[in-house]
Amino acid sequence: MNFTKTWIFLFLPFLWMNVGPAGGDTHSLHYIYTALSKPVGLPGIHQFTAMGLLDNRMIDYFDSEHQKKVPKQEWMRERLPADYWDKGTQSRKSKQQWFKVNIGILMERMRQNDSSTPHVLQWMHGCEAETNPDGKLRFVRGMDMYNYDGNDFLSFDDKNGVWVAPIPEAQPTKRKWDGVQVLKEYTKGYLENECIDWLSKFVNYEDKQLRSASKPDVYVFGKKVKEGTNLILTCLATGFYPKDIELWIKRNGRVLTADDGLKSSGVVPNNDETFQRRDYVEILKSDLSKFSCEVVHKASNVNVISVWDHSMFIDPEPPGNMGIIIGVVAVILVLVIVGVPLVLILKKRGIIGGDGNKSGGKVFSFLQSLMWVKNQALNECYRNSI
Repeated sequence: MNFTKTWIFLFLPFLWMNVGPAGGDTHSLHYIYTALSKPVGLPGIHQFTAMGLLDNRMIDYFDSEHQKKVPKQEWMRERLPADYWDKGTQSRKSKQQWFKVNIGILMERMRQNDSSTPHVLQWMHGCEAETNPDGKLRFVRGMDMYNYDGNDFLSFDDKNGVWVAPIPEAQPTKRKWDGVQVLKEYTKGYLENECIDWLSKFVNYEDKQLRSASKPDVYVFGKKVKEGTNLILTCLATGFYPKDIELWIKRNGRVLTADDGLKSSGVVPNNDETFQRRDYVEILKSDLSKFSCEVVHKASNVNVISVWDHSMFIDPEPPGNMGIIIGVVAVILVLVIVGVPLVLILKKRGIIGGDGNKSGGKVFSFLQSLMWVKNQALNECYRNSI
């Protein structure tokens, strides 16, 4: 295989992304693994990569450089427990070794002794489903296929429960895998059932995020500093969910940056599961320029531009010890308002207190661990080599 063909084939995952359902009533979940026999020394091209795609959008990713499975959608990061990503990382590392071994087997089988030329092995598996009138997903078709050096190598016929070898070099693998009934049953069961379960779960998580998106409230105001001729101009966006947001402070239309002294709190949580972000910059009191704050929150379809009317935030200072008293009372109120609900939430989730109510995260983590162990055992025992 020449280098040009290798280069083209490296981008095959992006072609595969375009297969499958595109309508609003259909959904798909696919996983694509790509392995090279040797590094190619090109930026962004790793010796091993793995990615998950929900409706052709990347939801998770792993590569041989970073060695960690990571979420690519905010709802994946928020909804799935840490144990899911830990187990996923272990699974990806195991598959990375599987690919390394089997590329060597295929190179031998095909008498490819040219060590200078990189060879590519890819695997894609997943499922596609339609939405029933009751909202549940119905299996349409499954996909489990291998490609080598840009050519079809092996695929699973889900309807008949057998492996299909389009080239002579794949016949030994077909005979071996067809001879393992448990592997065929597992592959069919995964495509028609387990994959659909994960697809339903992910679609539900994504839909919940879209439905629960909260719009930000935007405030822009000035605040006097104790001394000098300056003031602090602040842009505050608060009450939004999910947490991805863009915010800019502009002076006469020009975006202010750190070079102008701009600072940011970053996105921080509120106590009601929403988020806030506060950007601020010190300016001259005498500056009569047009200052504005622009906020973009894509999840809630918000694009707000708020112009500062040169109003000031009043921060009164109580006389004598009254300030201390008010401060103490405020702290107590915060502890009551924030602390009590937090304790109740933690107790309800089983993180503290008794064992009456178990958290969904713990149950999910336990079930995911069981599935991971089962999958690993099947892959290691039955699909241990091509």
